[in-house]
Amino acid sequence: MIFLDLFITFFKIGLFGFGGGYGMLSLIQHETVERAHWLSTAEFTDIVAISQMTPGPIGINSATYCGYTAIHNAGYGNIMAILGSATATTALVLPSLILMILISKLFIKYMKTRPVQSVFAGLRPAVVGLLGAATLLLCNRENFSTPTENTWQFIISCALFAATAFGTGYLKINPIRMICYSAFAGLLLLY
Repeated sequence: MIFLDLFITFFKIGLFGFGGGYGMLSLIQHETVERAHWLSTAEFTDIVAISQMTPGPIGINSATYCGYTAIHNAGYGNIMAILGSATATTALVLPSLILMILISKLFIKYMKTRPVQSVFAGLRPAVVGLLGAATLLLCNRENFSTPTENTWQFIISCALFAATAFGTGYLKINPIRMICYSAFAGLLLLY
């Protein structure tokens, strides 16, 4: 039964996850942590970190890891957990595959028409909202701590967040360099 729930959940996420992988993160978190309770918030945060470090799209990587962890947390063994990761990944990709096959010819034919342009104009703010929700999702206690719990970690985390946003957004520093700089600063300041 959990495999069917996993498939339906990630199929819905794949169907409504506009904005790419980062836009899907808030949907994945809501469905797997808050609604189904397959994962804890700390496990999801770890999954996002691992998904960012591994090659491939973050949404697909997150689905793979979430599927594995959800089945593993349900008490199944490693083989079944691997099947869970395949189920979640397939379910996430399937709507996009089906939709792309169905609409590719229609889109090429009608992409310059007013109704299609209006649909995309309406989707842009939703995509920005999903990306903003993904950002806020990662601004949690596990990543930043709290001022009362660990003041030093909270201050350093906020400073690194602001420096990284400023460095990539304003100074146009390569994001990979900023990740390395932040990791090194975190190692020095928080160890």
